[in-house]
Amino acid sequence: MSRILIFGPGYTAGRIASALAGEGWRVVPVTRDAMDDHAAIAAEIAAATHILSSVPPAGDADPVLVRYGALLATAPARWIGYLSSTGVYGDAGGAWVDESAPTGSGRRSARTRADADWLALHAQARVFRLPGIYGPGRSALDRVAQGAAHRIVLPGQIFSRIHVDDITAAVIASIRCGPPGAYNIADDRPAGQNAVIEYACDLLGLPPPPLQTLDEARLSPAARAFYAENRRVANGKARRLLGWQPLYPDYRAGLRALNAITSPARVSNPPAAASTLQR
Repeated sequence: MSRILIFGPGYTAGRIASALAGEGWRVVPVTRDAMDDHAAIAAEIAAATHILSSVPPAGDADPVLVRYGALLATAPARWIGYLSSTGVYGDAGGAWVDESAPTGSGRRSARTRADADWLALHAQARVFRLPGIYGPGRSALDRVAQGAAHRIVLPGQIFSRIHVDDITAAVIASIRCGPPGAYNIADDRPAGQNAVIEYACDLLGLPPPPLQTLDEARLSPAARAFYAENRRVANGKARRLLGWQPLYPDYRAGLRALNAITSPARVSNPPAAASTLQR
């Protein structure tokens, strides 16, 4: 039986775990509370056929690599994956970036180091660089419905995004075929955030929020930093080498599908599979 060890079974990795468990995999998620159970995790690293981490850096370091990097580097697993971020590319001034673009010029220096360290860790390592993630319970529809959406006056600002189920499909495609390396997993149509919010409002039959400057919106530092970078993310490598293509090729398709889900389902978050390492 295929056996996957998942560090950080959160929103995205939890959906990957559920999909694989549905295919008969043995899924062993490691939550934050279980991270220090060194003996148990060492045994699971040795037993896993596949290993995935979605744990972001803490401060300047990747907590999984700090604790278990040496064991992971020599693990017998035939596939190792890490969920990274397209933030490693920094600001591209709205230009397209693919996996050959330089990394390390953006605000996420710790993420860039983790991205590079996971790539260099193991001969079977795959790094999935993800833009803004949306899906059930976490989309422009939810922000609009909660009155938390903003439209910001930033002409020409462009972002890429990806539906969580398309990330799941890409990771599973990588498990089935395709070489190690870095992959951008993004949809086909980068767009300004205002367009996404306006379309969500149309679907919900609600008026759009007023246009504001960054100062007027009084965003948190993290939310404000979101607008400091501008890029389009190319997904051609994943299409060519993994045989993957997004089920939701643009935000309109993704939001339409989410809007068709009933409200209780839209806010649900599928639990990860049970395990002795999940406390």
